[in-house]
Amino acid sequence: MTLAAAVTSAFGFSGTFEDFCRSDAGIRQLTVIEINPAGNLSPFLGLLPKYELHSFPQLDMRRMHFADASIDLIIHSDTLEHVPGSKVALEESRRVLKPGGHLFYTVPIVVGRLTRTRRALPPSYHGTPGVNREDCIVQTEYGADFWCEIFEAGFHGVTLTSLIFPASVAIHAIKT
Repeated sequence: MTLAAAVTSAFGFSGTFEDFCRSDAGIRQLTVIEINPAGNLSPFLGLLPKYELHSFPQLDMRRMHFADASIDLIIHSDTLEHVPGSKVALEESRRVLKPGGHLFYTVPIVVGRLTRTRRALPPSYHGTPGVNREDCIVQTEYGADFWCEIFEAGFHGVTLTSLIFPASVAIHAIKT
């Protein structure tokens, strides 16, 4: 819900996310890449004519195969924390976005401390309990400074959206 609110707000749309994807002429013209399904948003994103769904880690977010400045909108939810070198992945998103392109994403946030790497710590996994798939291993635990990395990756215009803070925060960055 938070990602949907961030996207519709960024485009000045006041209806539902489904209506936005079905009827907004602006979003229907954009090249949209989703990395891993963003829950209930994916079926609606799938209505867009220039939409593609990709899966991490098959799509290496640090070295995407898209041409420079070729994508209008990238969206992913609770994926970045699994990417080794997450700042590089954000820099890569910036590379493939067109000028004025949008990046929307969420990361789980550990309240009460700063972001830390899981390197040299026991493995931590997200996903189905007892199923420790390598693509579910947590590389970065985001904390109160979760918003800093997007600026370090070269983005300047960044907006945070929260419907229930701190349970959900969506980050929206625009490539200038």
